[in-house]
Amino acid sequence: MTEPGPVLLLVVCAAPPAAKIYELAELLTSAGWDVYPVLTVAATAWVDPALLEKATRHAVKSQPRGPQEPKLLPPADAVLVAPATFNTINQWAAGINDTAVLGILNEALGAGIPLVVSPYAKSVLAAHPAFRRNLELLAAAGVRFTATDALRPANSYGPFNWSCVLDLLNDIRATAKASTDPHASEPSSGGDT
Repeated sequence: MTEPGPVLLLVVCAAPPAAKIYELAELLTSAGWDVYPVLTVAATAWVDPALLEKATRHAVKSQPRGPQEPKLLPPADAVLVAPATFNTINQWAAGINDTAVLGILNEALGAGIPLVVSPYAKSVLAAHPAFRRNLELLAAAGVRFTATDALRPANSYGPFNWSCVLDLLNDIRATAKASTDPHASEPSSGGDT
């Protein structure tokens, strides 16, 4: 049995890509991430938990833990929010902390854990000044964003564009590897001497 890879918390909000989030989870696990799914309460209506659990090999979490319950999630190496809705982004930027998802996002931001977010909002909501301001606020705090609706398929029958988040996560892993590799900053021994 292979050793699990870096821990990725996959946060899923209620938007059309949530219905196929197991596809992204399969890609993430194939790329070496140990994926733990966390859903907003609204996203539970969009997601097939059996498919997501099969893809991740971990139970789906959507409710905050009770005071006597143990923590079920390990410390994260990164957090991915895909799709991230208008509501979640605005509540997160405001520091609201009343759901399992918002608790995870607020703590990850405060702890400096790498965060990748793929907003998914109707154009009329994306045009709201609070949304744009909150994206800028979170980006200034270190959150890495895809373009809004980058997950949206090219046509109504096409697959969701998971590559946009995979690319950002690959960048995070490469950066983390370079910062922990003692030989990363040494010059190569090749070339003219």
